[in-house]
Amino acid sequence: MKILNLRRCAFALTCVLPLHTWAATNPDQVRAIVDQAIRPVMEEFDVPGIAIAVTIDGKPMFFNYGLASREDKTPVNEHTLFELGSISKTFTATLAAQAVDQGKLSLADHPSKYLPALRGYAIDKATVLNLGTYTAGGLPLQLPDEVEDDAQLIHYYQHWKPAAAPGKLREYSNSSLGLFGRVTALAMHQDFTEVMQHQLFPQLGLSGTYMLVPESAMPDYAWGYNYKTNKPGRVRPDQVLAPETYGVKSSAADMIRYVQLNIEPTVLDAPMRRAIEGTHIGYFKSGELIQGLGWEQYPWPISEERLMAGNSEKMIWDGNPAQLLAKPQLPVGPTLFDKTGSTSNFGAYVAFVPKQRIGVVILANRNYPIPARIKVGYAILGQLAKLHAE
Repeated sequence: MKILNLRRCAFALTCVLPLHTWAATNPDQVRAIVDQAIRPVMEEFDVPGIAIAVTIDGKPMFFNYGLASREDKTPVNEHTLFELGSISKTFTATLAAQAVDQGKLSLADHPSKYLPALRGYAIDKATVLNLGTYTAGGLPLQLPDEVEDDAQLIHYYQHWKPAAAPGKLREYSNSSLGLFGRVTALAMHQDFTEVMQHQLFPQLGLSGTYMLVPESAMPDYAWGYNYKTNKPGRVRPDQVLAPETYGVKSSAADMIRYVQLNIEPTVLDAPMRRAIEGTHIGYFKSGELIQGLGWEQYPWPISEERLMAGNSEKMIWDGNPAQLLAKPQLPVGPTLFDKTGSTSNFGAYVAFVPKQRIGVVILANRNYPIPARIKVGYAILGQLAKLHAE
């Protein structure tokens, strides 16, 4: 299997985004675009609150709707904390790319190098790259309910039966990406939650992004509202592989900064720039999408139908044929990167096109349908692209 190596280097961050002028675009014009896209969705799905951030040519703009807490009547703002769900996987991927750059992890390694208890089992035929791209051979979306601790987790992987050889099937999977994150932390000889909270987030300049929300930030933490019961709730942080796969909480302010860094990683010091770029390398083609580490990719421009197909239930719930790209590399042409994320009570979507320097973050405290999120994000990005071209 051909794997692109990232160079090893020490890290020192001077993470300051450059200033850009954006006088040509009227903020009221952007607000009208966002309003038109989001208000019907909020009404149709009874979404309590949504924070939207957009960026165009390096300038962020924020548009807040509804309530972070219906009980307390707390309004949403750009610093409201939302659960990111599976968008957390892009942070896990960034940490892994950083470990590769530091020479602590190789994508060609097998998991038993870091978890010897897996040596000789079917899971060990997969590589770290397979785990990070959902191509280990059919690991399921969710772990069985009976897996409640690390010992049961190892037992599960030891007895897992693949549906295909590694690299032949993409099956979107928390149990795949979760093991990827677990292996990454072991390679770095650190606890996953600790290294994310105290190393990665500060290095990215994300001061309002958390694995475990501290008491001082709890007033900013929105309540999510279950789509079936409409009762307020939040994710359980103690579930197995939750930190690695869906454990990050963040705000529109921090997430649009994160998007800007993905659009323009050259503003970062070289080691972190290489880590971000490591998540932009495409490895496998499956259906409409190119699968990298964390992010999913599509050629831009793309039709709404094709983007919907790449984010469809078939791509989320089923195994789909995968083909390793002949030359895994950074995209050459204009490319849309995106990722959806959900917990029981929250729904999110992030999408950006680096070549056009446009991006959108959509954070909601209800897990409303993914097609509705894609439709909103696609509509906003399309209009931003038109503004960028003017």
